[in-house]
Amino acid sequence: MSCQGIIFDFNGVLFSDSDLQEKSWQFMARRLRGREMTAEEFALHMHGRSNAYVLSYLAGRDITGKELEELTEAKESLFRRLCLETPNRMTLSAGAQDLLGWLMATGVPRTIATSSGPGNVEFYIEHLHLDRWFEVGKIIYDDGVRPGKPAPDMYLAAAREIGLEPGRCVVVEDAASGVMAAHAAGIGYIVGIGASASHASLLTAKGAAVVIETLRDFPHELLLNT
Repeated sequence: MSCQGIIFDFNGVLFSDSDLQEKSWQFMARRLRGREMTAEEFALHMHGRSNAYVLSYLAGRDITGKELEELTEAKESLFRRLCLETPNRMTLSAGAQDLLGWLMATGVPRTIATSSGPGNVEFYIEHLHLDRWFEVGKIIYDDGVRPGKPAPDMYLAAAREIGLEPGRCVVVEDAASGVMAAHAAGIGYIVGIGASASHASLLTAKGAAVVIETLRDFPHELLLNT
């Protein structure tokens, strides 16, 4: 079965912000439990996860309601400030613009499925001009209702938005939880992405067919028969 559309995770895929995310989460870790997160914790409990999950993990209890809203805003306000303090960082990741331009030229259906909340998605749309390449209304994000990754719901919703069966979609993911979500959704082909040190863990996550370092390395042939 050939793939006809593509779904991108956002953070770490289209936007290289992992260090800024980690810096803002370390602030929250110190606030909530008095110590920072380890590299292993970042891999297992932060990358690709929803704010509700990470905050609850750090607090050691369920964070919900108004408390969740307030803590989420504290973390994301810091993250957005860090982004704006380093304006050279407010650009898409290596190879992203060329790949998105090719997808537009060839008419490949595409969208984003991100664990970011609505405030950050609006921030990305404004500062990274995502509406140049995507229909904003089709972007899937953490709405507080849909289960987050590694549950399949976000990728199932994204496939519906671009009018395709999951098995006819390619997903690009940088986090093990996202790879697992895409696999659980029945995505046809999953591309892992990240620095070489992350490749082994991405391939260990059930579902990743190949791992690349940047979007410059994306295998266009996956979508050439659309």
